[in-house]
Amino acid sequence: MTELNSANASELTSDTPIMAFAQLQLAAPLARAVAEMGYESMTPIQAQAIPVVLQGRDVMGAAQTGTGKTAAFALPLMQRLLKHENTSTSPARHPVRALVLLPTRELADQVADNIKQYGKYTNLRSAVVFGGMDMKPQTLELKQGVEILVATPGRLLDHIEAKNAVLNQVEYVVLDEADRMLDIGFLPDLQRILSYLPKQRTTLLFSATFSPEIKRLANSYLQNPVTIEVARSNATASTVEQHFYSVEGDDKRHALHQVLKDRGLKQAFVFVNSKLGCARLARSLEHEGLKTTALHGDKSQEERLKALEAFKSGEVDLLVCTDVAARGLDIKDVPAVFNFDVPFNAEDYVHRIGRTGRAGAAGLAVNFVSKSDARLVADIEKLIKIKIELEPIEFDENLPDIRKQGHINTGRRLYQQEPGDSRREEFPGRVPRAPRNDYRREPVKSQDPFFSKPYEPPVLPAGEVPSWEAAAVRPGVRGISSNIKTKRKVAALFKAG
Repeated sequence: MTELNSANASELTSDTPIMAFAQLQLAAPLARAVAEMGYESMTPIQAQAIPVVLQGRDVMGAAQTGTGKTAAFALPLMQRLLKHENTSTSPARHPVRALVLLPTRELADQVADNIKQYGKYTNLRSAVVFGGMDMKPQTLELKQGVEILVATPGRLLDHIEAKNAVLNQVEYVVLDEADRMLDIGFLPDLQRILSYLPKQRTTLLFSATFSPEIKRLANSYLQNPVTIEVARSNATASTVEQHFYSVEGDDKRHALHQVLKDRGLKQAFVFVNSKLGCARLARSLEHEGLKTTALHGDKSQEERLKALEAFKSGEVDLLVCTDVAARGLDIKDVPAVFNFDVPFNAEDYVHRIGRTGRAGAAGLAVNFVSKSDARLVADIEKLIKIKIELEPIEFDENLPDIRKQGHINTGRRLYQQEPGDSRREEFPGRVPRAPRNDYRREPVKSQDPFFSKPYEPPVLPAGEVPSWEAAAVRPGVRGISSNIKTKRKVAALFKAG
């Protein structure tokens, strides 16, 4: 299954009875596709949202990633859009009727793939546009006409300004992961995009949390929405085992090796807080013998897709990533998540560890905490309402201490290295560079004795004076140097009275 279609037992309440997809009475093409994808029973968000969307009502839904949101909005939208399907080749017969907005390229690509699978037995066309890719292929696809458009806000605005996308016939708009879109500054872009849409439309907003900003957005653009909450906000899955280890500096990489060995882990996400730190950590782990790839915002879209595919196929063991991978990515059977850096935002912690323990499987979340992370850990503790105890970590004597192999380049030059540092033997034939000048070193003394002799006045012949004392003073000028010219005297026209 591409779209996760299960929920934790803690999310199931008496208000959300388990229902089968067969009870929805979907159209035959959609029911056939859903059956082939292995969908049997609905998750709570699907059971509550699908009937409401089929009625054409606005929805404000709160659900974590991995709870089946894509099917919750895509299937009822496609059911209602089937009345517009046709086999015409004219682009005018295939205007955009449903718009799905998402915060990241990876999530947009995943949602678009799910929608294509749902609609493979229908004549509805769908397309996805996001940044980091050439616009020409996207433009050609849009020009041919699509009913369902999946997009990230920035690239969609590019197509709107280029007049490649016309949105005046949109009937449905979905804002998925709305809280994340606001966090990364997409609110102005969202407002511009929504201004191009018809006033009469159905709007569906899905968010992991109902923050005040999300509520203001909903009040501005949703009309009498139905509010759906399927689980306690910011709850972590009960199937995920969480550990917080007290680790400092370069010990983190040693601790990562130790946990991988002790737990026998074959694959894991490793989250860091910065793009630069992500790239450097991935290079260090690769150098230490771990199959590693990096995923962050500075990589091109092609590189990001290759990294994901390599991780999904098992070609690499560790996916070192920033928070671009914290939401929405549906990669099954990942046993562990490492927070190499404690996230700055406590809510991102919930999303990060949500990459493991999916579909009811057991998962492991390992967090490396330094002394400077005390406030961040307190924020997480307050959010998830679980008492956090820091644990020590014991290092196996038989495990090579990778701390002796140098440390991650932090941008500071390393002028002194420990004796026996492996980097000294990396290029054995290399001539060491001479030390550069340093202002703290003693000045080099000259070897010429002339400059070390004391001053001696010159010896002049008898009766001769130095030239600076023998300078003549011009007659009539008192105390003025001979080098200064006096003003020329001019006859006065009037005599002062």
